[in-house]
Amino acid sequence: MERGLLWLPLLAIFFWLAWSGWKEYQKVEAYRNWAQPFERAKYDIYSVLGQKNNDLTWGVPTSTGPINLESFSLQEIQSIQLLVDNQAVDLETPPIKGRTIALEFIFPEPAPVIKIPFTEIPLAAEWGKYLQQQLKRSRQDLTPEAFNDQ
Repeated sequence: MERGLLWLPLLAIFFWLAWSGWKEYQKVEAYRNWAQPFERAKYDIYSVLGQKNNDLTWGVPTSTGPINLESFSLQEIQSIQLLVDNQAVDLETPPIKGRTIALEFIFPEPAPVIKIPFTEIPLAAEWGKYLQQQLKRSRQDLTPEAFNDQ
C-alpha cells in the first residue's frame, strides 16, 4: 500500500508532462499552418513573427493559432533595436545572457513603439540584423535616384 502511495505522485507528474507536451505540439502545428504564406517566420513560447515582403505580422502563440495579431510595414519604421534587460545593445556583439529579450521597432512620432519578445538572444540578433538590412534596402528603393534610373 505504501509503495502505491509513493508511485501516485510520479504517475500524476507523468500525466501532467504528457498533457503539457500535447498542448505544445498543438501550438507548433497551429504555428506551422499560420506560417505557410510567409517568406520568413519564427516561433517561440513568447511570440510568433512572420515576414512577407516588407510586411511583418506578430502575435502570441496558442494551441488554436496565434492571437492578438498585429501587422506593420518596414517602410513605416524609423529604427530597430535589440533590447536585453530593457537596455539597447549592439546587434553585432550582443550579450550572452539576459532575462528579457525583445526587438524594438520605433516609429516616427506619435506612433507607439512595438516590442516583440524573444527567448534567445542569438535568434533576436539574427532577426534584427536581417530586418535592418531589409529596412535599408527598402529605403534605397524609395530614393529619388531609384526613380531616375527607371
